[in-house]
Amino acid sequence: MPNSTSSLQLRSTILGSGTLEVRLEAHAIPSPAPDEVVIAVEATPINPSDIGLLFGPADMQTAVSDAAQKCLRAQVSPRGVAGVQGRVDQPMPVGNEGAGRVIAAGSNARAQALMGRTVAVIAGGMYAQHRVVKAADCLEVPEGVSAAQAASCFVNPLTALGFIETLKREGHRALVHTAAASNLGQMLNRLCKADGIELVNIVRRPEQVTLLKQLGATHVCDSSSPTFMSDLTAAIDATGATLAFDATGGGTLANQILTVMEAALSRTLTTYSRYGSPVKKQVYLYGGLDVRPTELTRSYGMSWAVGGWLVFQYLSMLGEDANRALRARVMAEITTTFASNYTTEISLSDMIDLRHVAIYNQRATNAKVLVNPSLG
Repeated sequence: MPNSTSSLQLRSTILGSGTLEVRLEAHAIPSPAPDEVVIAVEATPINPSDIGLLFGPADMQTAVSDAAQKCLRAQVSPRGVAGVQGRVDQPMPVGNEGAGRVIAAGSNARAQALMGRTVAVIAGGMYAQHRVVKAADCLEVPEGVSAAQAASCFVNPLTALGFIETLKREGHRALVHTAAASNLGQMLNRLCKADGIELVNIVRRPEQVTLLKQLGATHVCDSSSPTFMSDLTAAIDATGATLAFDATGGGTLANQILTVMEAALSRTLTTYSRYGSPVKKQVYLYGGLDVRPTELTRSYGMSWAVGGWLVFQYLSMLGEDANRALRARVMAEITTTFASNYTTEISLSDMIDLRHVAIYNQRATNAKVLVNPSLG
């Protein structure tokens, strides 16, 4: 066990009174059970899904930071509180994934084998100096790979692989991805290139087109361009993409994608049908960057669907063997195909500093933040 039995962890609470509190709290480190290990967390990323739990529906323009109490507070509207009743007045540990060194281990052989090793884990509550987890849930990091390199080996890599698994199992041959200049988007480009799968990228700014082109992407469409719809039509026509994963969620983008897919498919029809092409067109919403309602005009025949897609739910349907194979591939290619890039490394206390909040809460392209709980 560490010399000190006390450790800091970041927890988020939405009070029934309408206040969000994000607080650094000291807690005792429990001794590991026979099948558990204690990890000194060295690296944990800030993902959009983490920010969603961290701040919930709070109005972050009202946020104030109290350094003396190690706390950040912001206001939550009555409607926001009503929408998260399941977590009201409950301190929630935050941080999906991370990596660090095993500094204490339970008595069984599996736990003891990890002693002193660097491991990665997706266990929740990773914005902490220490984390006690089951030894069976740990992925041992290969020699020469740092905790920072391994910290993001679950959410983005398994999401990208989940996209490809969905494509294969549903019988599609190419896919469309939105907000495609993100860390995940760049990873998906490398993965599709390695696996010989055609990918249509949708981005929001001209410089993001340049970024992906420099990475070797073939089809990149800028939604801010006046020629966006014609560019997207050409790309989907060239690839035959009938599957899309949309990170924006709201607005008209899913509708535009379905419209273009139907236009491309209609060119192959030899006879007219009032029901449009019989080929299934599928858009999965997996993010919520656009908080507006999703707008659909239903102008793309009758063979289409829009649904939700969440990586953790999808992986649970694949079974243990498939999950084991996917995770083995991630770890084997963690410094190549599934490498993540960070622009900033911050401490736990920095996470409640408004200067840093203003940066990572933007969820901007090429601005991924890594938290190192051993700092400060």
